[in-house]
Amino acid sequence: MPTQLTPMPLTQQSQDQQLLDKLKPSRIILPVLIGIGVVGFMFWRSYHPGDLAPLREAKFQWLLITLAVLVARDLGYIYRIREISERVLSWRQSLDVIMIWEFASCVLPSAAGGTSVAPFILNKEGITLGKSLAYVMVTALLDNIYYVIAVPLVVLWAGEGLFPDELKGAFAASLRVAFVVSYVSVTLYAGAMIYALFISPTAMKRFLVRLFSFRLLRRWRPNAYKHGKEMMLASAQLRGNKAGYWIRTALATAFVWTARYLIIGCIIAAFIPINFGEFWVIFSRNMIYKVVLLVAITPGGAGIAEGAFPIFFGRFIGTPTMTNFVILFYRIVTYYLYLVLGAVFLPRWVARVFRRSATV
Repeated sequence: MPTQLTPMPLTQQSQDQQLLDKLKPSRIILPVLIGIGVVGFMFWRSYHPGDLAPLREAKFQWLLITLAVLVARDLGYIYRIREISERVLSWRQSLDVIMIWEFASCVLPSAAGGTSVAPFILNKEGITLGKSLAYVMVTALLDNIYYVIAVPLVVLWAGEGLFPDELKGAFAASLRVAFVVSYVSVTLYAGAMIYALFISPTAMKRFLVRLFSFRLLRRWRPNAYKHGKEMMLASAQLRGNKAGYWIRTALATAFVWTARYLIIGCIIAAFIPINFGEFWVIFSRNMIYKVVLLVAITPGGAGIAEGAFPIFFGRFIGTPTMTNFVILFYRIVTYYLYLVLGAVFLPRWVARVFRRSATV
């Protein structure tokens, strides 16, 4: 197997073009067609007159709570990125960064998400690339630590209810294995990031280069070398931050992810009576649902998110038609809304940051 050469560094113009290509507003067409197509097909298969009768009993207070949770989540993200950037970003810049970041997560495959372009987004806001990489790594580290802490808690709370009874046979076993593997992988990765960022980034870089020197892994050696250098840069930027910095950013992370996982339960409660125990089982199942979305190859998990939703949450809702309505409502407020907001914010953001770059 031939050894790949380390790619030449991209020029600033190439990076800018690469960013713009990934975030073209036209990219919203494919995920919308996939998502709406899947939901439309599910409605076509399931609809019977009277299935949507529960909509007449919708609880207005739960709809308000859903709206409040959505707004609070976004405000939490805006606050967090401002704190992570050591308040270099203004509130306006933080809003733009989060909207573009969310848009990127919606139009790129879930495995890549907005994180793949986040350093360039921050860099265009005037933050050096080294610091941009450091701040993105902080968000990834804090997100992973939240997951590592939250999973044991939801397992203790939900018990056997964590996995849907509808899952049978080999698929159920595979999902359980995938969940365990995902948890172990995230735990190991979080531990490796802590070691690399705060203990010995040089040792981690050497380990990565040696690990990817084996024949089967050699093709990824340039990426491993690049990742090791990024960790060294990030470590130099982050060391010395005081305890207050980590407390504020950790609390903000816990807040935004908890709000994110609450949304499905709030939407279901707005249309279907559920008790406290069911509400928290729904919250817990989000952890498994997330694993499914992480392996989705479609932009923003379009089609996969809609198709998997009934398996995890359908029994709390009732009829398939009502479940499909909840799916559509959920995707509107957590996915399609950000496609629209991204299409609105992106041109204004591009005009602002590229005009500023041209004047520097």
